[in-house]
Amino acid sequence: MTDVPPNISGPASGIIERAKNILLKPKETWPIIAAEPATTQSIYVPYVVALAAIGPIAQFIGGQVFGFTAFGVTYHPPIGSALGSAILSYGLSLATIFILALVIDGLAPNFGGQKNQVQALKVAAYSATAGWVGGIFQIIPALGLIGALFGLYGLYLLYLGLPVLMKAPEDKAIGYTVVVVIVAIVLFLIVGAVVAAITAPSLLSIRG
Repeated sequence: MTDVPPNISGPASGIIERAKNILLKPKETWPIIAAEPATTQSIYVPYVVALAAIGPIAQFIGGQVFGFTAFGVTYHPPIGSALGSAILSYGLSLATIFILALVIDGLAPNFGGQKNQVQALKVAAYSATAGWVGGIFQIIPALGLIGALFGLYGLYLLYLGLPVLMKAPEDKAIGYTVVVVIVAIVLFLIVGAVVAAITAPSLLSIRG
């Protein structure tokens, strides 16, 4: 019996099934993803749009309910600035996936792969699943480290997906992955800096 690709444009059950498959059996799932017809819109809606919201929502709730503790002091951010930060982080996360896909596509020939923007977006989106799912742990800030470990598993998903979807030789997959990861880290640092730069003034004005 062959695996039937879930209907990603369908109900929530399709999103859950795809997320479960890419996390628990990535080697079997990447070829299925590679063979699926897709567009930028079908990849984003509803899969990326739904899963990318997990972290910002969890962080918002966690900050309001439990607060953030540092040096023995617990701080509950004002609800307005916390909501603005969550919305901004969410929007930038959606943009980051698209930019990362452009990088994956652009680098493909350098590692013996084939350029394909849709396949590159699939790699960027589905390899990010682990980090997005792990974002649920931000609802309890003290468990944030567990979420970070989920993100590290996403690197393994990326390593498995690049050869399959971008047609890169397996012996070059490690180098390909390392370069993409470096770019991803830079992008996430930029996103974090942007969010901090925009939300910090409002926090300071409220505290003042």
